[in-house]
Amino acid sequence: MASFFASNTALPKLFLALCLLQMASATRRLAELVQDQSPPMKYHNGPLLSGKISVNLIWYGRFKPSQRTIVSDFVASLSSDPSLAQAPPSVSQWWKTVDKYYHLSSSKRRTPSLTLSLGRQVLDESYSLGKSLTSKHLVELASRGEQRNAVNVVLTSSDVAVEGFCMSRCGFHDSAVGSVKVNGRSSRFAYIWVGNSETQCPGQCAWPFHQPQYGPQSPPLVAPNGDVGVDGMLINLAGLLAGTATNPFSNGYYQGEAGASLEAASACTGIYGNGAYPGYAGNLLVDEATRASYNAHGVNGRKYLVPALYDPATSSCSTLV
Repeated sequence: MASFFASNTALPKLFLALCLLQMASATRRLAELVQDQSPPMKYHNGPLLSGKISVNLIWYGRFKPSQRTIVSDFVASLSSDPSLAQAPPSVSQWWKTVDKYYHLSSSKRRTPSLTLSLGRQVLDESYSLGKSLTSKHLVELASRGEQRNAVNVVLTSSDVAVEGFCMSRCGFHDSAVGSVKVNGRSSRFAYIWVGNSETQCPGQCAWPFHQPQYGPQSPPLVAPNGDVGVDGMLINLAGLLAGTATNPFSNGYYQGEAGASLEAASACTGIYGNGAYPGYAGNLLVDEATRASYNAHGVNGRKYLVPALYDPATSSCSTLV
């Protein structure tokens, strides 16, 4: 029986291989077709973040200094001179797709450009609100940052449970009424929350650096900064920063219905490089020494994996590589 199987399965194996190749090719073509036929990103006439905006980082829980540096270097890379990066493509080059939203909106109303810079960093290593946070707790934490000309980013460590984390989200952005009044009136400020999923749901929130929890299974990629949890956080943070800039108060740019909309990055979920399809992140750059996968360079010699962004000029998902 064994020898029969070994000697009489060459043709079926070849047939199976050809079928799988054909299916993979069809999946790629379908993914490309979906990208090409994406609905336009509609502008809902609301304000975009504009001018000089500080990105304040609020660290909740225990983070190593090296982890905090990985994230702060990424934020600094958003507005760095592309020529100063180690090699193209750069994080700031990726961010230029966001600039296109401002050019389009300015034809309808005057919207100055946006410049992001690294602001204050607040550490709460004592878990002052406990290790199980609600959405109200996140607003309280976000309020600890500056509330004018700022985006406050709350980052929770891997041992902190957050309402909805892993079940329905890896992070989100929103706005809240601030305590600072402008011209006697209360104003809203934008904030972001991202959780470290390393020990809670890496297959859901740190893919492609971990085996996916659902869907097509593929070997995980090596994280560019050697930290599955933080490199996964960066993917989510990058996408949320793009969404915050272009839809800070839920009336900017988005596809679909309010409350269940797709934004600049979420409209291109799972796409990181050219040729991406479900279960495959795309053709990425690979570090020869570490075998880590990435698609952008940052300051201080950093390498990052950033998500594709929806290009409003071409109505397609734009990747750096």
